[in-house]
Amino acid sequence: MEQSYQQQSQQAPDHKRNEAAEWIKAIIIAVVLVFLIRWVLFTPFIVDGPSMQPNFHTGQRIIVNKVIYDIHQPRRGDVIVFHVPSEGRDFIKRVIAVPGDTVKVEGDTVTVNGQVIDEPYLKDAIEAAHQADKLYNDDTQDQRRRFPNDQFTDGTVPEGHLFVMGDNRSDSEDSRMIGYIPYKDIVGRADLIFWPFKEVHFIGQ
Repeated sequence: MEQSYQQQSQQAPDHKRNEAAEWIKAIIIAVVLVFLIRWVLFTPFIVDGPSMQPNFHTGQRIIVNKVIYDIHQPRRGDVIVFHVPSEGRDFIKRVIAVPGDTVKVEGDTVTVNGQVIDEPYLKDAIEAAHQADKLYNDDTQDQRRRFPNDQFTDGTVPEGHLFVMGDNRSDSEDSRMIGYIPYKDIVGRADLIFWPFKEVHFIGQ
């Protein structure tokens, strides 16, 4: 009886030590996973400014996929976040043309390789502007809203670069003003709006 009691007494501390070790392992694994998710695979981004209206607005929190372009190249219609070294900050814009494409922007007509592109994400906004007898991309007062322009005369996207524009065409600083975006400056693809909660959804083209 006494021997059995001693064995139980010895087993209790061992059990507690094993349980503590399992908890420590679980915490370490959780920390590693959070690090991988936060810094390696995905990163949050806060929309600031009107350049992507009506589809994105100031204050929205977005999950950016940092590894997707290790799997495949950026595609037309992708919404991407990228560094702008001259500005010292990150921009969010939409990919309009990829390497080798020839792009032209005149008013609300955007052509890639000679074909007018379909932009369903702007259909309602453009129609509303036209019904008011206005251009959605009003380039009559600012020649920089066109492309190519005096600053960027080559309309063919070079290798390793993208042509991007904001959805708010009359109020966006994008490739028409800052030129083609090098792949090395891309942070990743915007995949999910996670805040405000009522606006949570995956970002499609």
